[in-house]
Amino acid sequence: MGDWDLPGVLVSALEGPSGICEDHVAELQKHFTLITMQEFLDNKAQLGPQIQAVCIWGGKPAITQELLEGLPALKIVANPGAGLDHLDLKLLASFGVKVANTPQAVSSPTADMGMALLLAAARRVVEGHQLAISPDTQNFPTNWMGQEVTGATLGIVGMGRIGYKVAQRARAFDMKILYHNRRRRKLEEEEAVGASYCESLDDLLRHSDFVMLAVSLTPQTQGLIGRRELRLMKPTAILVNIGRGLLIDQDALVGALQTGVITAAALDVSHPEPLPRDHPLLKLKNVTLTPHIGSATHQARRQVMENLVGSILASLRGLPIPNEVLVT
Repeated sequence: MGDWDLPGVLVSALEGPSGICEDHVAELQKHFTLITMQEFLDNKAQLGPQIQAVCIWGGKPAITQELLEGLPALKIVANPGAGLDHLDLKLLASFGVKVANTPQAVSSPTADMGMALLLAAARRVVEGHQLAISPDTQNFPTNWMGQEVTGATLGIVGMGRIGYKVAQRARAFDMKILYHNRRRRKLEEEEAVGASYCESLDDLLRHSDFVMLAVSLTPQTQGLIGRRELRLMKPTAILVNIGRGLLIDQDALVGALQTGVITAAALDVSHPEPLPRDHPLLKLKNVTLTPHIGSATHQARRQVMENLVGSILASLRGLPIPNEVLVT
């Protein structure tokens, strides 16, 4: 704990697996007195009334009713990234606590990651790397083949900020773009990226060579892709997920990948994270997995931190909060 002239901000920890981004600590401490969850739990009576903001990192600390009751001066919860599925927005609103996130900071790197996974899975980059470095490799097979990306059909599920940036990138590969969204985009936005709206998710799945999930996790989207949906996809199709692990029924996905219902999957997210070390997804050659690093670039993390600081300071000063999340 530092200078009590600065507002108190609760964080999960300053180091270790549940610690906030180590690059952020010094910058946050210029503006705030950082209080770790352990310090708060050890001295709730004294520290609780000093805490005016909570800074989430990696989904921690968990915001429960019990925690909120112990933070009488809390004004804002600042959350990095775009996803809010780990926060009970109605509960926070009932305590009069504002919420802010940082969607602009993470949209471009996450869209880049989506394309990286699509290309890696299509061209079997990870398998190819293993073949190229294996001590047992004596020659390269002439029948090593992947899927063509140029000219293929990409179905984007969730055409928000990230999904739209994926479409912009896919257009450079001359991909035909279909999208499914709660609300149709404006005609000029569709035309700018050459995207066609599919009112029915089933139609998108039937016609796409690649399906990319860029949708938020909500009760309505949990398990969006299950056994039935996978069977609608082409047997040559590749599924990419840059949203949340729970969008997919993982048991159904394992079965589909094992039996050739679809060709491959590329996942930056899973449930849980990380997967148990004996999980069947970890043993399949036609799966490319990355450790939820969609927004993990130096530039994005810097922008995230600046956005979080800006939102907290605005809240404490009674000013309009940049990127405030409104409860609907």
